[in-house]
Amino acid sequence: MPNSSSLNEFLLLAFADTRELQLLHFSLFLGIYLAALLGNGLIITAVACDHRLHTPMYFFLLNLSLLDFAFISTTVPKSMTNSLRDTRTISYSGCAAQVFLVVFLLGGEYSLLTVMAYDRYVAICRPLHYGTLMGSRACVRMAAAAWVSGFLNGLVHTANTFSIPLCQGNTVDQFFCEIPQILKLSCSDSYLREVGLLVVSASLAFRCFVFIVLSYVEIFSAVLRIPSEQGRHKAFSMCLPHLAVVSLFLSTSFFAYLKPPSLSLPALDLVVTVLYTVVPPAVNPLIYSMRNKELKDALRKVISWTLFSSGNIVIALHK
Repeated sequence: MPNSSSLNEFLLLAFADTRELQLLHFSLFLGIYLAALLGNGLIITAVACDHRLHTPMYFFLLNLSLLDFAFISTTVPKSMTNSLRDTRTISYSGCAAQVFLVVFLLGGEYSLLTVMAYDRYVAICRPLHYGTLMGSRACVRMAAAAWVSGFLNGLVHTANTFSIPLCQGNTVDQFFCEIPQILKLSCSDSYLREVGLLVVSASLAFRCFVFIVLSYVEIFSAVLRIPSEQGRHKAFSMCLPHLAVVSLFLSTSFFAYLKPPSLSLPALDLVVTVLYTVVPPAVNPLIYSMRNKELKDALRKVISWTLFSSGNIVIALHK
């Protein structure tokens, strides 16, 4: 069997064997990918261009959209390309880059969702201190900390994973390069070092999860004490989109990594992985824009401006 020093490519899991199903997979992923790019691109443009959205909540939302934009672009295009070309290969360096970006962006998104929970907690439970605790410098530092923590996490895990000798072939049972699947190719006990790092990361993630849960316990307790029904409705409108995004992200990713071995079936693993890697970046913009009037208005302006500019370009070309 080849060892890691002689590997120059990996074989990813194919969604289908027949050409018709491969093209169907390509079409479905292309639709989801374009929806994710459009939705996150509109939110990034709206928040950047509309001065009314230059607040901490929308600043963090812009960062979340950037992470989602990058994350879905890390896994989906390669899978679509393989289906279109009827191949399964990914280069060794491409696989390493994919592992790094997946861990980096997942870690950054989880950290950012934790920061966003803190922002909602301060806004509702400590409104008099909001301007002090969530000033522009503090927000930039918290966002930067989320990105840096994800980057360092990705760097450590990638370097450690690809320093492990691999001699169990080069077939990765997933549609992208994923650390647990690569560890299955290990031929020595050195993979336990990476397992230890994963346990440390999981413990840190669990602390973030506990912080998010406790934050929302305090938030809902404070909201239920608001005497005005309009005030309660506004507070819930601020929190429910974030809570929905957190629930979708955590439920799918936790199930993917913490499900019992008896449920580890290839088809189920594939569906769960799609749910936590492909679906959230596509639906997050929809979740955040559904109950947010300010964001809806800003998005309408961006779309109207885009259509108006496109119309002017078409008219100029005809002339």
